[in-house]
Amino acid sequence: MNKYPALLCWLLSIILLTATALTSTSIQAEKVHVLKFATLAPAGTTWVRLLQDWADEVKKESNGRLVFKIYPGGVHGDEPEVLKKIRFGQLQGGAFTGYGIGQIYSPTRVLELPFLFNNIEEIDYVRNRFMPEIEQGYRDNGYELLGWMEVGFIYFFSKTPIDSLDDLKERRIWNWQGDPLGQAFFEASGLSPVPLSIIDVYTSLSTGLIDTVYAPPLGAIAMQWFTKTQYITNVPMANGIGSLIVSRRFFQNLPQDLQKILKRTGTATGEMLVTATRKDNVDGLKTLQDRGMILVEATESLETEALQEIRIRAGESLMKNGYIPEATINRVNQWLQDFRNEEAAETVNATD
Repeated sequence: MNKYPALLCWLLSIILLTATALTSTSIQAEKVHVLKFATLAPAGTTWVRLLQDWADEVKKESNGRLVFKIYPGGVHGDEPEVLKKIRFGQLQGGAFTGYGIGQIYSPTRVLELPFLFNNIEEIDYVRNRFMPEIEQGYRDNGYELLGWMEVGFIYFFSKTPIDSLDDLKERRIWNWQGDPLGQAFFEASGLSPVPLSIIDVYTSLSTGLIDTVYAPPLGAIAMQWFTKTQYITNVPMANGIGSLIVSRRFFQNLPQDLQKILKRTGTATGEMLVTATRKDNVDGLKTLQDRGMILVEATESLETEALQEIRIRAGESLMKNGYIPEATINRVNQWLQDFRNEEAAETVNATD
């Protein structure tokens, strides 16, 4: 008689275990992964709007299983601080400029060597050939590259006109504190900058600690630096790069379908950011002039030959300290020469 209650208990146990397993599987399948993502770009800018569009797309495609929390405006600190928080798991990703990228995979910053590129066609040609190495370099250092972006051609914004190297030497120029590439540029130019966190630049312009900054037009507008300066020197010193990255650990812990969604949409978002940034920088330069800022045309001391000497000296310094390998610089120079040779040949053929 007692065997029936025992059998009943056994059946109930099996049912309970099965239900628990099914519930656990369902919970696991519906687990929500949160990507805390930081950027220096202020809220309301083109950059942050496109990042939010990306977040909305990922949430929709993943049926709510992967969601972003975007922290704009440097609320999590300067880029080195954001990287530290990613390493400790407080954040999972971010949008970085060249300075932060240099702490992920410094050879990437060969693309930011001063006075390297003449136009965006050269930039795209070289970057496309360099990109496989960049992606692998990020992975080797614990990050996944989701999308490539730019901040654009960088100009000097100043309170007084700058049209020569001698003028630059008289200015109190900001340098992003701890940036090896910036320091190499200033040393190669014979300049003594004022090192500051990017977060302190606006206040320092207001107090007079500095009177000159460097930024793309869109960046100067986004950070409101243009309100404290009156002149733009019409010689781009470099093309600023950027990346959308995520911790490799976080990325690998995502289900494969979410990895694919994040990677595909991140790549597309990067392409949109490049296109939008290039347009907004052109429009921004015109807007700044319409608002009364004066575009200063440089004298001969800021012409091609002198600038190339600065680029060479800066490159030698970065090779010497191991920030950018000599082989990387040589390879980029060769790609650039290949492109220019192709362009020259096409021009000759077109005129024949």
